[in-house]
Amino acid sequence: MAQARLLADAQRWIGPRHGRGALDLAGRLPNLVVSAREIAGSMMQGVHGRRRAGTGESFWQFRPFVSGEAAVGIDWRRSARDDRTYIREREWEAAHTVWIWVDRSPSMAYMSDLASQPKLDRALVLGLAAADLLVRGGERVGIPGLVRPMARRTIVDHLAESMLFEMRRSGYVPAELPPALPLPPRSRALFIGDWLSDVDDVTRAIAAAASAGAGGHLVMISDPIEETFPFTGHVELTDSDGPTRMRIGEAQQLRADYVKRLAAHREAIRQTCRLHGWTVAIHRTDRPASEAMLTIAGAFEADRRNGGQV
Repeated sequence: MAQARLLADAQRWIGPRHGRGALDLAGRLPNLVVSAREIAGSMMQGVHGRRRAGTGESFWQFRPFVSGEAAVGIDWRRSARDDRTYIREREWEAAHTVWIWVDRSPSMAYMSDLASQPKLDRALVLGLAAADLLVRGGERVGIPGLVRPMARRTIVDHLAESMLFEMRRSGYVPAELPPALPLPPRSRALFIGDWLSDVDDVTRAIAAAASAGAGGHLVMISDPIEETFPFTGHVELTDSDGPTRMRIGEAQQLRADYVKRLAAHREAIRQTCRLHGWTVAIHRTDRPASEAMLTIAGAFEADRRNGGQV
């Protein structure tokens, strides 16, 4: 069925040249799709469906075309009047679009003995489950720079297959941060990752996405060992995104400073999100995925109540 086709595509497309990590992820993806559907299905009773025939289909505005968007929405007549390219945007399309991005960089593959699954697997399950839940509720879902917004019943399969196709590209390197592109006004974003990149880079990515007026929600995925730094004695730490190694003696003496710096890093990201009206949630991989999904669903429900946008 769909999962079997997904696995076959992964094995055919990726192959050894794209690295063991990508192939391992491709092999796990069909099961993650199943988990995402199960979580979304279990939450459907709490979703308020918002499909209304003929509501909000009228023209709302022209806005500048953003690199990475599908060309199908370009209004060529309006664009011909000056040297810019414009999208003809309808009110419903703008207000019911959610952009989902999941960090698939090497650091997300980490899993300690305290966690129930790798950060990457949990992030993908949450992203795909959110997509399924949002589409069932009447929204359109896309991936910035990869998948145009759509409301297909098969959205989970489509997003998973698109990510596999992206891995097939020559020279593909998973990005640590979402594309630094302005998302359309009145749309919403759901960005999921560990957000352990340099705080200035994170700030720029969020500011770019929100610069045209899009709202959003950040989910920080954390392995429990990253929260507590339980190491003692002599420890060697390695950078999952590069060759850097650091040897530490009496590692327990660094614990308090580590926890303090992690809290400061997260607070800086929270401040950026608050500045743009975005929210932040932290989810640990030793907790059930359903807890994070309740938080995500609650954030989008609050959007709907406060502004009727999502």
